[in-house]
Amino acid sequence: MSRAFVKEQDDVPEDLPERPVSSNPNFVTARGLGLIDAEIDSSRKLLAQGQHAQDKAAISRASRDLRYWTLRRSTAQLVEAAKTPAMVGFATRVSIERDDGRKQTFSIVGEDEADPSNGLIAYTSPMARALMGKAVGEYAEAPGGEVEITRLEPHT
Repeated sequence: MSRAFVKEQDDVPEDLPERPVSSNPNFVTARGLGLIDAEIDSSRKLLAQGQHAQDKAAISRASRDLRYWTLRRSTAQLVEAAKTPAMVGFATRVSIERDDGRKQTFSIVGEDEADPSNGLIAYTSPMARALMGKAVGEYAEAPGGEVEITRLEPHT
């Protein structure tokens, strides 16, 4: 096999599928909007680095990510947190107590901002949907059993 053939194969850009875009409204918190902007900046830098290095695979990855984050930015709908939330909603920090006595606190945020391991759940998640519209002292049938809403705060 000639080296020219191998080089030609190296120059083929990586064929990456587009990142899936949710069909749900793109609600974001102020923090979530900042994270999208940071991803756009990062993707632009990676694209420039890939172009400088003539790395077609890096260019392909960065271009795909830049398309995704630019689209997410253009569809973002900023939702401000209520200063004193009366009910569970988007941009609400909610504390619950489960039947077995376990207590949990998490914030309801946009899909791109969600990070359950850090207490950030997407408003489209089953838990968030079960709690939406409930007030302190009310119960909800949530994943894992019934829960009581014990505290509401704005997501910061």
